[in-house]
Amino acid sequence: MPRPEMRQLTRAPVPHLRPFVRQVWAWAPGAEGAGAERPGAREHVLPTGGMHLVFRLSGPPLKLFGHAADTEGRTYGHAIVGGARSSFYLRDVSVATRSVGAQLQPGAARALLGAPEDALSGQHTPLDALWGAREAADALGRLHAEADLARQLALFEAMLSARLALALRAGLRGLHPAIAAALGPLAGENPAIGALVADSGYSHRRFIALFRGAIGLTPKEYARVMRFDRALALAADPARPWAEIAFEAGYADQAHLSREFSALAGMAPQAWRRTGATSPRHVTVPANAANGQIRSRRPR
Repeated sequence: MPRPEMRQLTRAPVPHLRPFVRQVWAWAPGAEGAGAERPGAREHVLPTGGMHLVFRLSGPPLKLFGHAADTEGRTYGHAIVGGARSSFYLRDVSVATRSVGAQLQPGAARALLGAPEDALSGQHTPLDALWGAREAADALGRLHAEADLARQLALFEAMLSARLALALRAGLRGLHPAIAAALGPLAGENPAIGALVADSGYSHRRFIALFRGAIGLTPKEYARVMRFDRALALAADPARPWAEIAFEAGYADQAHLSREFSALAGMAPQAWRRTGATSPRHVTVPANAANGQIRSRRPR
C-alpha cells in the first residue's frame, strides 16, 4: 500500500533556542492521506543520540511495542518525550497523524522539561509527568487548534522560549565544561575515552556519571550512536559499497559494521538499504515482519 502524501516543514529553531534545540518540525497527511490507515503497520525508529519532544495532534496516542512478537503494545499519550537511546524502538504507524516536535540539544532537558537526561533516557515519558497535566494539555490544545505548519512551529517555539526564560531566571546552568568539551571528540572516529577522562580532571567513575546525567547515554554509547550516524549518512549513496562505508565510518571491518547496524537498527544493513532513502531513521514494517521483510519508509 503506498504511503499517504505528507506536508512537512523541518528547520532550525529561532536563534535564541539553538543552544537547546537542534531542529523543529511539523508534518501532517496531505488531503489524500487524511485519515488513511495501514492496519498493522509498525516503524523501526533508529537512534539519534538525542532527545525528542513530540505533540501528536490527531489520531490515536503513541503506541510502542517491546519486540516484534508483541501484539498488545503500550500507549503513552499525545504529548511525549522520547529519551536518548542507543538502539531502535518499534512504534505503531497504522494511522497517519499530524504532529509537531523538536529534537533537543544535549543538556537541554533540565531547562525545557524540568528533568535530567539520565532520568528520561532509554524510554518514553508522557509530558504531563514533567510539565504537569494542565500545562501539557493546554500546549496540546493550542497546537491542535492551529492548522498552518509554519504558525504551529512559531507557537511551539514560543512555548519552549517561555520555559527557557523561567529556567534562566531560576539560575539554569549550561552543560558542564568537561562534558561540552567531550562531545566533539566522541562524535569523531576512534575517540579515546580514557584521554577525555584524563583531560577532564575527574575520576573515570565521576566523568561517566557527569556525562550520563547531561546526555542520557554513557560516553561509549554516545560514540557508538555517532559512528552509526556516520554510517547512515554514507549509506545514503546507494552505490557506495558497505566495506567502504565501514572503513570511512570507523568500523574495524564490514562484519563489525553489520553487527553494530543490526543491533542499533533492528535489521541488517542491506535490508535497511532495500527500503529506500526517503527518511533513513524511520523504517515501516508489517506487524508480523521479520528483520529482512522491510517494506517502506516514511518521515516522522
